[in-house]
Amino acid sequence: MPLRTIIQPDNPVLRKKAIRVHSYDKKFQTLVDDMIETLMAAPGVGLAAPQVAVSQRLIIVQLPNDDDAKAEFGDEAGKLYVVANPEIIKASKAMLEGVEGCLSIPGYVGLVDRHEKITITGFDRHGQPLRIKAEGWQARVFQHEIDHLDGRLYIDIASEIWKPSEREAEEAED
Repeated sequence: MPLRTIIQPDNPVLRKKAIRVHSYDKKFQTLVDDMIETLMAAPGVGLAAPQVAVSQRLIIVQLPNDDDAKAEFGDEAGKLYVVANPEIIKASKAMLEGVEGCLSIPGYVGLVDRHEKITITGFDRHGQPLRIKAEGWQARVFQHEIDHLDGRLYIDIASEIWKPSEREAEEAED
């Protein structure tokens, strides 16, 4: 499984609305496997297909699995989500401001408001329906990745953008 190249904003695929996934065939499974490997190598906590120059509505999310993550996220720590055609069907009114980074925009982070809690529907890598309830940082990651599917980057909605210290950069990677 080869690593895919993570594109940057100069590639127009990153700014296009991605098309729905209609087939869960071998080619799709290869894309999923490649994206998982690319995310792990990056490293990051989320990756959308447009970030690897594939205009499909597919995201991969995996929170860290270290002791701090286990304490904060419990069973969600380290859990891998593959979601085709994700849709946010419910979002809390409560918003949280937080620092975000992006594998497609290396070297910068920004301050972004996101819904504190969301519910997502979509399909797993085999086309089976799924429903995910997420809150806090996990909800932020899902919202960030879903934005990629609509051609929107965090820099479009950030209240502030800056070059972070090394520690801030590690904490904010998506």
